[in-house]
Amino acid sequence: MWLSEKYSVKVAYLFIGLMPKNKELYKYLQESGFTLVFKEVIYDGGGKPKGNCDADLVLQTTRDAYENKFNKAVIVSSDGDYAGLVNFLINKEKILTVLSPSNEKKCSILLKRTGVKISYLKDQKLIFS
Repeated sequence: MWLSEKYSVKVAYLFIGLMPKNKELYKYLQESGFTLVFKEVIYDGGGKPKGNCDADLVLQTTRDAYENKFNKAVIVSSDGDYAGLVNFLINKEKILTVLSPSNEKKCSILLKRTGVKISYLKDQKLIFS
């Protein structure tokens, strides 16, 4: 897995809404080395599915940090909702980088204000096998 090769990631959690139609995607992700954490999907007023995984990611990361299950975290997100978690990890000296799927303009200002190192996915040289 690219995260392992690039950042020495040992466990890569993926918090994702569970939708039966995506069964093959989930299988592929698990075969690629991700540990999937499923969340019940709800639908917004427009019928768009929402997994609402933010709290689960924060709780799992905080628990793992307190239990010393990792040395440094790589958080893959552009979402400012994780700024509090990033600040917590900075204070615990437990964060390596935030890997933003969005470009620099679309990455949350709240994440940028934490001072964490942010790497942008578009700038990475991906390794495909």
